[in-house]
Amino acid sequence: MNLWFRLLLMLLRRPWRKPVGGLDTTVVKMRVWPLDLDFNRHVTNGRYFTMADVGRMDYVLRSGAYKVALRHKAFPVVGDVWGKFRRELRLFEAFEIHSRMLGWDDKWVFVEHRFMRKERVIGVVMMRGLFRSAKGLADPQEFIAEMNLAPQSPPLPDWLSAWSESCDGMSSQLRDEELC
Repeated sequence: MNLWFRLLLMLLRRPWRKPVGGLDTTVVKMRVWPLDLDFNRHVTNGRYFTMADVGRMDYVLRSGAYKVALRHKAFPVVGDVWGKFRRELRLFEAFEIHSRMLGWDDKWVFVEHRFMRKERVIGVVMMRGLFRSAKGLADPQEFIAEMNLAPQSPPLPDWLSAWSESCDGMSSQLRDEELC
């Protein structure tokens, strides 16, 4: 079951799903299929990132962020992701992806995807992303204002700020290496 089929399924269900606020959580229900598995017969690590894309698309559509992006002629760009895997998902198990925006800074928007089964966290995928247009990077504050959210981000957890700083540090190091 690849990304395109899951995206199509999510889009077909969309007319019956209610819009949400920018800081609300969206939930997408899924099931583990044979092509999601690795040699250990559980969902392969990389598949979590692919399925998080579906959860993020559902969030972007239902929160109205896509309308703001269209007005700005901008498109989303994923900057960095990481995953935390706590439990395994096996063949045919049902699960949910709970997606929500945790906050933003002067460049990045932070989105969390919690993989849940029977009210337990199976894994978490964190993403920091931005919107880019022909004019360059879109200011997150403009997007936030157009989504009718307060200009001040909810407080970001210390671990999230530290992760974002480490991503910036790695980007800087890679730029320096390219100059050599």
